[in-house]
Amino acid sequence: MRLPPLTEGRLIRRYRRFLADVRLRDGTVVTAHCPNTGSLLGCDRPGSPVWLSRAAGPRRRLAWTWELVEPVPGVRVCIHTGRTNAIVAEAVEGGRIAPLAGYARLRREVRFGREGSRADLLLEDPARGRCFVEVKHVTAVDAAGRAIFPDAVTERGRRHLRELAHHRRAGDRAVLVFCVARGDARALRPADEIDPAYGAALREALAAGVEAYAFACRVGRRSVAIARQIRVSLEGEAPR
Repeated sequence: MRLPPLTEGRLIRRYRRFLADVRLRDGTVVTAHCPNTGSLLGCDRPGSPVWLSRAAGPRRRLAWTWELVEPVPGVRVCIHTGRTNAIVAEAVEGGRIAPLAGYARLRREVRFGREGSRADLLLEDPARGRCFVEVKHVTAVDAAGRAIFPDAVTERGRRHLRELAHHRRAGDRAVLVFCVARGDARALRPADEIDPAYGAALREALAAGVEAYAFACRVGRRSVAIARQIRVSLEGEAPR
């Protein structure tokens, strides 16, 4: 997925969830919109290199949007959750996500379920039926180099798992895609130490037939794209 033109700076602080102060390379300090409601665990250290896009419309209260961060040297992370569905949809349509290849039609943001949810992607095919796809944006990694999700307690995430399990029991295919928006993760695991209820709900959904896949991204200053599949690990991580 192509990114808009980006401007480099250094993070001063992220605060009030949606705001980040950044010092640009020319010394100017700007306040940027932070399009990520999570904790940004490990990705919001003051002094980290960051990249911002400039808003095109004059009605925006903040002229800048935080797009990328380099939390450790050589590793860029896309923190913009609004990019995630497009990244995955582009990969599905390009045949780069093998488990989701071969469907005749792809639709986005389709209302489904009993709890007022929307499927991020709905894949349809006359021969294969329907496949409901929920996409999760992942930015955090643990000390062992495994991506972890979530980085904050998420009731919404548990609701989505319940909806997927419901559709799987009804006969549809249900898939959870973890889009790991960085290239250094070697596997993905549920963050039981942060949200044990989500970890339990994930295991229940998988036991009900929901499929889960994780993909690490190649993150550059001009584009973000799915690069490779990584393992989803549950072993030995259940909460005590």
